[in-house]
Amino acid sequence: MKDVKGVAGANGISDTTDGPIGPPKLDLDPAVVRKARLLAARAADPIIELARTHTTVSVERALLRLAGLSGADGEGIPWVNRLTDAVAGQVGLEHGVALPVWDALLAGPHRDLAALAAAATRGEVRFQIPAGGAATAAERAARAAARAGIARIDARRAERDRLLGEVGDPPQPWIYLIVATGDIYEDIPQAQAAAREGADIIAVIRSTGQSLLDYVPEGPTREGYAGTYATQDNFRLMRAALDEVSRELGRYVRLTNYASGLCMPEIATLAGLERLDMMLNDCMYGIIFRDINPRRTFIDQRFSRQIHARAGITINTGEDNYLTTADAVDAAHTVVVSQLLNERFAREAGLADRQLGLGHAFEINPAIPDSFRLELAHAQLVRELFPAAPLKYMPPTKHMTGNIFAGYLLDAFFNLAGVMTGQSIILIGMMTEGIHTPWLSDRDLALENVRYVRDACGRLAEDFVPRPGGLIAERARRVLAESVELLERICDESLLTAIAAGTFGVTRRPPDGGKGLSGVVRRADGYVNPAIDILESEDPHAAHAGGDHGPTGHTEEVPA
Repeated sequence: MKDVKGVAGANGISDTTDGPIGPPKLDLDPAVVRKARLLAARAADPIIELARTHTTVSVERALLRLAGLSGADGEGIPWVNRLTDAVAGQVGLEHGVALPVWDALLAGPHRDLAALAAAATRGEVRFQIPAGGAATAAERAARAAARAGIARIDARRAERDRLLGEVGDPPQPWIYLIVATGDIYEDIPQAQAAAREGADIIAVIRSTGQSLLDYVPEGPTREGYAGTYATQDNFRLMRAALDEVSRELGRYVRLTNYASGLCMPEIATLAGLERLDMMLNDCMYGIIFRDINPRRTFIDQRFSRQIHARAGITINTGEDNYLTTADAVDAAHTVVVSQLLNERFAREAGLADRQLGLGHAFEINPAIPDSFRLELAHAQLVRELFPAAPLKYMPPTKHMTGNIFAGYLLDAFFNLAGVMTGQSIILIGMMTEGIHTPWLSDRDLALENVRYVRDACGRLAEDFVPRPGGLIAERARRVLAESVELLERICDESLLTAIAAGTFGVTRRPPDGGKGLSGVVRRADGYVNPAIDILESEDPHAAHAGGDHGPTGHTEEVPA
């Protein structure tokens, strides 16, 4: 039987799924909420300007991928890297790759981008920044190639809408489960088995260290450490497998991967081309936890989110990670601040609110008195601050121990908090989280746990109303007030300064440190990237059903 909860809207999220429906319960001051958003906009504006005036090697490589360039040389280095490096070495990237690459392609004798890349690698191509009629011709050709790539992404998005209409959408909260063996051909049967046991979202976690590779591996992969490499072929194989099991089960099973890292724009592009549904894409995760240069991260992030907006991909942000290094009570307000910043950056890039899978986590020390009430306060606060967002709630990890029985109970409390506060996406917890990489049997027990809580509680969120003036309501208001105070400091000092001071996740990352800074380039006058031009000039949702959010999907106006 189909479990149809409505036809999917523009972002692959049903308009009528069970979710955050009903009046606010915390009596938050609307003026304070608005002030928080206005401050987040002010704090984000210099970063947005940075992204608008700079490019990176990965942004330029993403354009080439959109234009159809794929494959790698005999050493496994992708042709997009070889071609971009050749352009950078001869004329720089200040004007982008579009003009020099398509000028050379029009000049001949190279039949396509792959042949041009191979010749450039051999040192047989002399690039130039064309002027006059030659520049016009090169820009026109580059735009046509970018348009064709974006049309392919549009077609994949429409394909998702059709399949959702065919098989139906599961009710929320969606159950999110991680699969990753290192071998894509082992991941596939595990993912299908997980879907049959109730998983609504399959996340294929990446091989450790891939975020630090400044290239995207090619082809299907069978070796990875604590994860499976994110490649276009792996995306294609897993999406096909989940389509098969979606038709079998009569409900659409979503696919998630990771766009963070030095190749964020490229992986986002490949995800759009292969119809992934969700991507891990956070404004600060790569900076704080992978030591990627802050400037590189923010520039890459903007382009990747423009692609996500066009592809109807829902982002998952990574605020939950802060609470693995910082105290979940003391640092609760830093999570809210990051969520507000992620919201602002996402809206500016064109994402609709229903694409904002903002993250938070159940990480308060269970030994603290009233820990569950504090968790409910934080979860309900986030739910009410972002009522239209498909929030992603993460399970306990930091305080999981070798006591699997206590861990299983803690996961049940996490599932209960998720249901009580109307969370949209629940990443299931594993009782063996603190011991080893969970086995299939552990995943089966975890799925049984969340199914029981979800089914037993039903629409408990409708009945959960915190007592006015009680601990839950007062704690939520305090966290919001602390968030406003922190945003005021960030506006005074700048977001880059706050990151350098260890404000988020207690890790200090200076603006000029980290990996990837050498790949950041200030745009020159006359910079051309037709993909950016197209993505910025067109409503990413207008051509799709339910595209009623406008170009940026705002639910509350903030300064442009």
